[in-house]
Amino acid sequence: MGQKQQPTADPISEPKKRRRVGFSNIDVGIEANQCILIYLVSSKEEVGASHSFHISPVDLNSFFDEDGKIYGYNGLKITIWVSSVSFHAFADIKFQSTSDGGKGITDLKSSLQRIFADTLVDNKDDFLQTFSTESHFVRSIISDGEILQHKTSNGHVDSNSHLGTATSDVEVVRMVIGNTAAGHLYSRLVPLALLLIDGSNPIDVDDPGWELYVLIQKKSDEHGDTQHKLLGFTAVYRFYHYPDSTRLRLSQILVLPPYQHKGYGGHLVEVLSNVAILEDVYDLTVEEPLDYFQHVRTTVDIKRLLLFAPIQDAVNSTVSYLKEGKLSKKTHVPCFNPPVSAVEDVRKTLKINRKQFLQCWEVLIYLGLDPVDKYMEDFVAIISSRVKADVLGKDSGSSGKQVVEVPSDYNPEMSFVMFRSQDSEAARVWMDENQTNQEEQLQQLVDERVKEIKLIAQKVHHV
Repeated sequence: MGQKQQPTADPISEPKKRRRVGFSNIDVGIEANQCILIYLVSSKEEVGASHSFHISPVDLNSFFDEDGKIYGYNGLKITIWVSSVSFHAFADIKFQSTSDGGKGITDLKSSLQRIFADTLVDNKDDFLQTFSTESHFVRSIISDGEILQHKTSNGHVDSNSHLGTATSDVEVVRMVIGNTAAGHLYSRLVPLALLLIDGSNPIDVDDPGWELYVLIQKKSDEHGDTQHKLLGFTAVYRFYHYPDSTRLRLSQILVLPPYQHKGYGGHLVEVLSNVAILEDVYDLTVEEPLDYFQHVRTTVDIKRLLLFAPIQDAVNSTVSYLKEGKLSKKTHVPCFNPPVSAVEDVRKTLKINRKQFLQCWEVLIYLGLDPVDKYMEDFVAIISSRVKADVLGKDSGSSGKQVVEVPSDYNPEMSFVMFRSQDSEAARVWMDENQTNQEEQLQQLVDERVKEIKLIAQKVHHV
């Protein structure tokens, strides 16, 4: 029987060999924001061209799994073109290789369909063909809509609906979403709303309470044919207001990126304000306005308020009192809210709701201070007093809207009661319990508000 031979060599002269352990590559994934580029194109010649208009989505990661990453691809690059003619999209997906590194391989098509749904075209040639086959898509869809206003190239606006002729440059068309054509158009616009409006969700295209206001530019091409270019849109819901009125709530508004910062958003707001007045609705509200839109909205409202005679005495009285002086040295600084009668006059006539008017009121006071630098310290004091009351509540108590969960056998996820206490309408801001940090946070809010007021005032002065 054989025996295992023992080593006779000196262990020092022959070091022991170490076993090598291999590790497979771990796939850390790639963020969608890092590998996807999206372009808005108006012709097939722009597809793939260096001058194509690049758009910057709010956050692409949110459409890709929980961590916003794409797994299983090496050298991944996705280029997406969106047609501003038919609003179809095509995705050019390129990569070097695929492999499962422990997280699987992301299904790119299904992920992209979460954004683009039926507007995503599989074949590039079919996508290019849509620029000719659907060149009149917008024109055919809005043909049954109601022209509310048109604005000629010299800036003149006319609200007579029968003046929608070829001489006009920009017009606003209203359609009821419950209408098949309007619902079809909105469905094509949903991907852009998801990509470019923070926190947006598609509206119910079967609900006749929704109205779509479309901003259209009409121009003649080289063949003399009138082309209808969609510049932007807003979705508005018409609510019942007891006992015999309605309220308009602006839910989504988007001016396409190539046409932003040219006054079109403000024009849409002006049109909606005129609709609210002409149809004598209770008021016009906005659902969770983003900061930039709030700036545009307030600028539009300030222009109208400056011409509204019934509130001028109240504004002048407040400004005169502020000029009397040294409010910043006082222990208690009043908030200088407008009289209740002024709030109601503005709502009834201009359809500006109370919360929005309070925002505008501070700008009106600022505009009345001349020279403004002389009274700036006192003006900041009243802004600080108002911000503190809004955030901490009167006497640092709780106020504003509150939601209380209640038991229900109908639907536990929808079981709550909302009520409003009397002191304030303002939303609450979570504050640090540390006194020093709290004061710093309050001062930051005051500084941001004063900066916003100054920017709006500058814009109004330059109009």
